[in-house]
Amino acid sequence: MSSAGRVRVHPGMLEGTVTVPGDKSLSHRCLLIGALVDGEVLVEGLAPSGDVAATAGALRALGVSIELSPVPGGSLHGRVRGPLGAAGSGAIVPIDCGNSGTTMRLLAGLVAGTGARVELDGDASLRRRPVDRILAPLREMGSTLEARDDRLPPLRVLARATRAVTWHSPVASAQIKSAILLAGLGVDGETVVHSPAPSRDHTERMLRAGGVSVTTDLEADGSETVTLRPARPVLTSLRAARDPSAAAFWHVAAACGSGVIVTPGLCLNPGRTGAIEVLQSFGASIVVDGALEVAGEPVGRVTVAPAQLGAAEVSGALVVRTLDELPVLALAGAMSSGGLDVRDAEELRVKESDRITTVAALFSALGMRFEERSDGFRVPGGQRPAGGVVQAHGDHRIAMTAAIAATLGTGPVDISGFSAVATSYPSFLSDLEALGGRVEVLDD
Repeated sequence: MSSAGRVRVHPGMLEGTVTVPGDKSLSHRCLLIGALVDGEVLVEGLAPSGDVAATAGALRALGVSIELSPVPGGSLHGRVRGPLGAAGSGAIVPIDCGNSGTTMRLLAGLVAGTGARVELDGDASLRRRPVDRILAPLREMGSTLEARDDRLPPLRVLARATRAVTWHSPVASAQIKSAILLAGLGVDGETVVHSPAPSRDHTERMLRAGGVSVTTDLEADGSETVTLRPARPVLTSLRAARDPSAAAFWHVAAACGSGVIVTPGLCLNPGRTGAIEVLQSFGASIVVDGALEVAGEPVGRVTVAPAQLGAAEVSGALVVRTLDELPVLALAGAMSSGGLDVRDAEELRVKESDRITTVAALFSALGMRFEERSDGFRVPGGQRPAGGVVQAHGDHRIAMTAAIAATLGTGPVDISGFSAVATSYPSFLSDLEALGGRVEVLDD
């Protein structure tokens, strides 16, 4: 059912336990860092998503052996055999990144550190997403990069990085930071990345698990400094915990009035729990259990129950920790009594869609008010979605937000372009039905 192009989702209560896919961010890094290891790495729990498949395909094009197979529970297990070296250094290797900005940006850093020569391209949506923020630091490290209009894909990486850098990033971004750190693995000297606020630290944690020296210092002004000493990771296995961004859809459904929903095995990295904290600030009933460590990441179970929601605000550093979940958190804001106010979230405009504009269109189609801003939005409280017809705009998170809105609303919602969910959550509709949702596939 994941390939359905147009679906109709009906109102109804959701309840039960749902095991969401492996985390995409962790899955990408399991493959990328595994490809740097001299020998075979067992990988488990990877997301069966189009984005992760794009990373696997890119690494195969560069000579890395990757064997992945589905296992019960909706994940992929397998083996990665590297190391990735300067394969293809005499010719430019064309690589299709699909719709995955993570693949493009992190792989650019990885190959800059190894000397491979590549042209990274993708679909029409990815071609509209800027890469200029990684061009400058990688050029400063001595690599040669070319991009369309010096800011858009396709992106060519044509020469190896030769020197360490101390880089002051203008924004807090895990993708920018990770691209620089991955390039830094292959140069002499310490690579340092200063950011105005902390961002996801999956790359740092996984590299530390592989014996690489990576230190993180949080400054008094709230900024972050990460320092890496070059080394090749040494690992025999890596495992991706389950995706808290995917679980956020079920958490919002439960908090807004469905039944109790349990999501086991989630990554509870502090950089990924922003959506849980926002729901808690609304007054949601949330219980978090467990502190098991997997590949340096805390993992546990999250249980959410219906509650009377008040109001919440998201701005500053919290935006970085909730960016992917803001579309569905907007729905929680609408169904709360006090609404949701979001600022400092300009980055929403350069995701798979302009998520400020596309959420505004979604809300309008379902009869709800939404106040768009250049850097965010305000959603008044006291609302409930009506039935309607909506378009996913090629964006998996818009498609899934529309589906959750339908379950909480007053009438069925027809969603066009629903196949976009394959980017991150191919089993979303099956899980929706397993929790009690009612879905009709209108066409494939």
